[in-house]
Amino acid sequence: MHHLTVGFARSFLGRTLIKLWGWASAYEHPSLGVDLWGHHFSNPVGLAAGFDKDAELVQVLPYFGFGFIEVGTITPLPQPGNPKPRVFRLPQDHALINRLGFNSKGAESAAKNLKGIKRLIPVAVSIGRNKETSNTGAWHDYELGLRIFAGSCDFIVINISSPNTEGLRDLFETESLNFLLQHLSKINSELPYSLPMFLKIPPDLPEERMDKIAAAVKAADLQAVVAVNLTTMRNNLQTSAKIIEKIGPGGLSGRPMADRSTETIRYLFKKFSGTIPIIGAGGIFSAEDAYKKIKAGASLVQVYTGMIYEGPGVVNKIKKGLVEL
Repeated sequence: MHHLTVGFARSFLGRTLIKLWGWASAYEHPSLGVDLWGHHFSNPVGLAAGFDKDAELVQVLPYFGFGFIEVGTITPLPQPGNPKPRVFRLPQDHALINRLGFNSKGAESAAKNLKGIKRLIPVAVSIGRNKETSNTGAWHDYELGLRIFAGSCDFIVINISSPNTEGLRDLFETESLNFLLQHLSKINSELPYSLPMFLKIPPDLPEERMDKIAAAVKAADLQAVVAVNLTTMRNNLQTSAKIIEKIGPGGLSGRPMADRSTETIRYLFKKFSGTIPIIGAGGIFSAEDAYKKIKAGASLVQVYTGMIYEGPGVVNKIKKGLVEL
């Protein structure tokens, strides 16, 4: 279904109808505006990575009402990702399980889609390493991503937290994390188009691990964190254990992530003393869900599974609800 939606949005008819729908249903309010990193966001509701994997819809998605979008995750070289089927709905839980595995047409292809276009809203690019790249050489893949997208997007999101690339989360070990972030920060400072860089973090971490991640983010002078990525845990689900076992491995997103995401945001906000912005993601279906994350310390929020279940109208619904709260 996601593939069909993206295909429709890429077509001339799809683009035209989406723009007409966007103009007819447009809703913004001055109280929703946010200013960060030298950019103005007309509202704090963004689209999380995973929907526009190859930056093919950057001029269409703003008409859904988003304040910003994150494309990707994009790898330096093209790769097919994991075998299909690899996305599964859990309707009883308003959740998804995916094991996409960074399916990507590659950085050069995505960069062509971004270069020379007028960005209607701020655009972040999520970068990752190729499956065949070892963690020892991962720094090179992330450096390539940073260099390729410099000048054609507004922010870079470093994704080492996906559970669907084997061993990727091992890069959160303190020594590896410090090396990677400080290396990228150094490269970024030398580029003609230095970009704000964010780190996307996993959920379900003990406080000791979060403390070390927060210290690494500060030491590398990153500008934000995205909290949180997918979880591999399957506790407290309404879907039967038999179905879950049949689906197999993958990252869980959606409503079951709501509370653990909010708690992570709250903890990091206190840890950063409010000095490093947090983008909240995980289980947002309504204005109330978004507001909980904002109250916990998020400056911006992202939706993905909520839009898959509720449709693009959920964006304006959230915005209107935030104004009324």
